[in-house]
Amino acid sequence: AGSGALLVSSRLDREELCGKSAPCALRLEVLLERPLRVFHVQLEVTDINDNAPIFPAARKNLSIAELSTMPGSRFPLEGASDADIGANAQLSYALSPSDHFRIEEENSNSRSKSLFLVLTKSLDRETIPVHQLLLTATDGGRPSLTGTMELVISVLDANDNAPQFNQSVYTVHLSEDAIQGALVAQMNATDMDEGSNKNVNYEIHSIVPPSGSDLFSIDANTGEIRLTGALDFEVVNLYDLNIRATDKGMPPLSGHCKVVLEVLDVNDNAPEVWVTSLSVPVPEDASLGTVVAVLSVSDRDSGENGRVRCWVWPASPFGLEATFAGSYSLVLREALDRERVSEYEVEVRAEDGGAPALRASRGLRLPVSDVNDNAPLFAQASVYKVQIPENTTVGTLVVRVNATDPDEGSNKEFYYSILSSIPIGNKELFTIDTKTGEIRLKGALDFEDVSLHELQIEARDKGTPSLSGHCSVELEVLDVNDNAPEV
Repeated sequence: AGSGALLVSSRLDREELCGKSAPCALRLEVLLERPLRVFHVQLEVTDINDNAPIFPAARKNLSIAELSTMPGSRFPLEGASDADIGANAQLSYALSPSDHFRIEEENSNSRSKSLFLVLTKSLDRETIPVHQLLLTATDGGRPSLTGTMELVISVLDANDNAPQFNQSVYTVHLSEDAIQGALVAQMNATDMDEGSNKNVNYEIHSIVPPSGSDLFSIDANTGEIRLTGALDFEVVNLYDLNIRATDKGMPPLSGHCKVVLEVLDVNDNAPEVWVTSLSVPVPEDASLGTVVAVLSVSDRDSGENGRVRCWVWPASPFGLEATFAGSYSLVLREALDRERVSEYEVEVRAEDGGAPALRASRGLRLPVSDVNDNAPLFAQASVYKVQIPENTTVGTLVVRVNATDPDEGSNKEFYYSILSSIPIGNKELFTIDTKTGEIRLKGALDFEDVSLHELQIEARDKGTPSLSGHCSVELEVLDVNDNAPEV
């Protein structure tokens, strides 16, 4: 009893009662007891927007290749569902802001929409390896309800990055006495790709000069460059090594750098002394400043190691004068006298500026040649005094004069002669051997006529011009009883 109002006794859920069917009608029979009557009631349950869109999963993972996938490529997505009907179930989709993707729906006339994720810009795994987007579905209710699904897009690597060295040019200094196996440089190249695309092998692509190809090796895996031979600054002091790093992608990509190796000098070379010109023998009358020899001095090292000082040892009349870099003249600084020293043996010594210093020397034999600067000299420099009886027979040796000449060769060869006599004309009484200096009686003496003879003797050498020495011979005639008394 009462007003006869039809009341809802429990919650109505159109989706539970009718699902997606529309309209949703409930048919009821209403019975009245007094008077007994039956009413047929049809109740339509109208939809309200009480269901939000739901995606099949809260998260969807996609994998897209970075290099081979072109802009415009589409990837199908499973859309959301909404248990409501009508406008409350009409869904629209929106994608969180992205430079690389957009959402595209199949044309809206279709009863069942198709949903696509569209690539709008080329992917670069090295810039963004994973794109995380949020796809939102919004229904048409008032107010509208939404559902979301996270899109996780992993960018698959392509071998689109060559290995890169952290420097394009490496400058390395290594001493020329470095031992084999010494570390020259550590190469390091990185590849922004992943997997085998980023694995790098190292190699020495070329070496300048090519003669250095046997001097260096590189570990293909670690990039260590080591010395495999002996360096020599004096042969090559600079090497250019072109290094290549190649990844294991398909196709492989390579990066390059240069290693500039400067070889540092050590003092491993002694000075060298050469005689380029030698003018010997040296005339004993050579003027001061006369160049006797020209020498070249060098040291294959550099810097202080190659800076050389030179001197003459032992002390002698000769000295060194630098003419230009590495060239010296051995010159006469003091007058020579062959008769005092006929030959000099000297060394030109050289010492570099290294620590410790290295030395070298070159021996020189310098004979002094004679000039005719000495006249013959008699043993008795002034007068030979001789006594001889007046009856001495012709041919008898009167005296032997003796001269010497300290020169040599033809300059010391000389001959004797009688220049003059007192009294004048009496030199015909005597003769002299030009070689031995023996003076013999050539004519008869007569005390009563001349009791004292004085001879001027000359010794003249064969030099040019010739020189001569002189002496006197005083010959006293002794009386013998060769005259009878006269009456």
